[in-house]
Amino acid sequence: SRPRAPAMAEEAPAKAPKKKAVRSKTDGPSLPKLIVAAVAESKERKGISLAAIKKVLATKKVDVAKSNKRINTAVTKMVTNGVLTQTKGTGASGSFKLAKKEFCQKSVDIREADLI
Repeated sequence: SRPRAPAMAEEAPAKAPKKKAVRSKTDGPSLPKLIVAAVAESKERKGISLAAIKKVLATKKVDVAKSNKRINTAVTKMVTNGVLTQTKGTGASGSFKLAKKEFCQKSVDIREADLI
């Protein structure tokens, strides 16, 4: 039989709590603001395609491969909110233009009313 060591002498070292991976918050404007800026600077009469929006976002240092799903959902939400209008296609595919100013103002008013 082994001799028993005193209980206090062989205490296991306390494990440090696991650190969660801290993602650095990217500086700059939010994704919807970048998308609106990309659509606004497009000179196309019939709107800008989703692929072209992603190219513009890539030049503005957005990792398009990582945030592909977020871009698609942001575009579809902006269409449903009335910020963008869809000139071709359905869902996130197709071409998009900025909505007329009246509709944009209404959607802002509606959002402000929801917040109150």
